[in-house]
Amino acid sequence: MNVVLACDLGGSSFRAALIDDHGVTQAEHAVPGPALNDHLDRSEVAAQAWWAQLLEAAGKLAEQEPELFARVQGIAICGVTRTQVFLDGDGQELRPAMTWKDARSDSMAARLRAALPDHPEASRINAFHPLARLAWLAENEPQHARALASVLEPKDYLNFRLTGRQTSDPVSLARLIACAESVDGRSGFDASGLPSSVIPTILEPTEIVASVGANLPAPFDRLAGIPVFCGCNDTWAAVAGLGALRPGYAYNISGTTEVLGVLGPDPAEAEGLISVDWRGLWHLGGPSQNGADTAAWLAGLLGGDGPVGGTIERVLAGPRHPQPILFLPYLQGERVPYWDPNLRGAFIGLGRRHGPTDLAYAVLEGVACQNRLVLERAEGALGNRVDEIRFGGGAAANPVWAQVKADICGRPIAVGAAKEPGLLGAAIIAWTGLRRFASLGAAQDALVTIARRYEPDPARRPTYNALYALYRQSEAALAPISADLVALAQETAALPGLAKTADAT
Repeated sequence: MNVVLACDLGGSSFRAALIDDHGVTQAEHAVPGPALNDHLDRSEVAAQAWWAQLLEAAGKLAEQEPELFARVQGIAICGVTRTQVFLDGDGQELRPAMTWKDARSDSMAARLRAALPDHPEASRINAFHPLARLAWLAENEPQHARALASVLEPKDYLNFRLTGRQTSDPVSLARLIACAESVDGRSGFDASGLPSSVIPTILEPTEIVASVGANLPAPFDRLAGIPVFCGCNDTWAAVAGLGALRPGYAYNISGTTEVLGVLGPDPAEAEGLISVDWRGLWHLGGPSQNGADTAAWLAGLLGGDGPVGGTIERVLAGPRHPQPILFLPYLQGERVPYWDPNLRGAFIGLGRRHGPTDLAYAVLEGVACQNRLVLERAEGALGNRVDEIRFGGGAAANPVWAQVKADICGRPIAVGAAKEPGLLGAAIIAWTGLRRFASLGAAQDALVTIARRYEPDPARRPTYNALYALYRQSEAALAPISADLVALAQETAALPGLAKTADAT
């Protein structure tokens, strides 16, 4: 039996699996993600820690299944995006990577938008945009900017460590590639103070970067000469792993963070949504800052010490008060559709009789309301209503959450059979690149199956429509207060108890 080594570098863990050409996971291992250095609007991590994770996870597979590991035919890695790894001319890490949560470049983004009024990318530049991060680096760490030779996504960094070649793909680096376009003789890079040469060689996700190099640490010393495929970001791979990488489909990946999007055959734009050419498909949607991490936060507040899914399911089994609570899920600011690092979360409508079950339902419903907002904007721009939403990620194992999403969004929710669609998507990339399948579409047809479907309950529709309308009103009313609270954080040194707080978010 031949297999591929599929890897998914997530926000909270690193997963690796040996997957055969029938899409069956023969062995899998996960290791916890490295701790992020988070403080206020900063979020960093050393890229070297991801390399250590890859070695550990792959090493465990080689130890558990040595004969199977020896039959690896190819390697594909997908991973978190909106995260920059900065390398010098020798391929050495200049400074810690800036993660998807880092918002230090918010003011820089505003200056770039003003400096590029006619550039087509200008309206998309925000605190999470890679050009804003580069401009921030040029202004605040000029010594690192001068030494910068290339900027990579996390999965590109791991591919580089395996092969010695620096590449990326046109989906993961779409925003940075767009900045290289010149308008009236001025590109986004001209405004940033850095050259566009920091963009590495661009390959298709199924193209080979190079072969695994010689003299690498175990277990890759046993895979020298095996092809490494370029891969793509974790969302693109997971969508393939759900069989939704095709026109007219919608997807929802609910892992550490939440991602929802709709795919169509033609270009379209919608306020606050990412529009990207997904290699012949046009994507509208994108990542939020909430998801399973929001449920984990609530579980921590409620004193849960087990797996988040189990904790939330236990809480949901309790009695619920007839008056619902609203929850705004913006615990870490928000990306799609607001791109505002200063938004904050809120429970609205709390009463003395509300308990843990009410809070848990409010969290699930708040995230689903944010899903509905993105879905409505995408469908409106594309002019088509999707028939179902393919649902994957850790939260997809929770039947209550899946049903809530179906009821609030008003669409059937189809849960893929693959426990980890990102891993299956990475395997689809590798097997397609190895010519086992003629195309990505053919690979999806052969390897993806649906395990469960959840139909919207028409009896709940009127109540959830009313709740969604109140959710939208609450967003508009509380956004200015969120901004004022964030500003107040700079003036709170005298507050009682603050000295006991290790960090502020």
